[in-house]
Amino acid sequence: WGHDHMSGSINGPADLRVFEVLRALADVVVVGAGTVRAEGYGPLEVPAHVRGLRAETGRADRLVLAVVTRSGEIPTHLRDDEHVLLVTSAAGARRIDDAVPAARLVVAGTDEVDLRGALTALAARGLGRILTEGGPHLLSELLLEGLVDDLCLTTSPTLVGPGAGRVVAGDAQPWSSDLRLVTLLRAHDVLVARWRTP
Repeated sequence: WGHDHMSGSINGPADLRVFEVLRALADVVVVGAGTVRAEGYGPLEVPAHVRGLRAETGRADRLVLAVVTRSGEIPTHLRDDEHVLLVTSAAGARRIDDAVPAARLVVAGTDEVDLRGALTALAARGLGRILTEGGPHLLSELLLEGLVDDLCLTTSPTLVGPGAGRVVAGDAQPWSSDLRLVTLLRAHDVLVARWRTP
């Protein structure tokens, strides 16, 4: 993230273009509740210039947002949107008020969210092409569970300090020397890389 602790402040046109295409090709975007709050996520809109790509690949017009919440707490502005799913554990589901219909809940795990079970449940709903936009704790857990196929990472020519965050966070840091570079794009001085995970 940039000086304002937002990812948008270090992104540019090349990163945005890849970001929009990745969303256009996804059935669902999975994001941790902390990142939803920090980045100000709202219902997801697919830009007009990539809607044709969604249609060509047989995807629905609207992109689904799946918010992973351990506590069961979600921003109020997302409670009423039918294209927002809540991914939580059984314990978290008990804390979600009745205003959220059961059809919008993905319950996986007893006390903690079972991410493998959650992704399986999303696929069973026809949401098999899954894009996660983090945050760092969710990405760390997905990597530790071996649930990430590709890692798309943009390097921007911007120095930010002090104490820059990492793309993963938490107590158990995933580490792998087995990442394989699949694609590297350069636009001006921005590098957009796609890495294949083991």
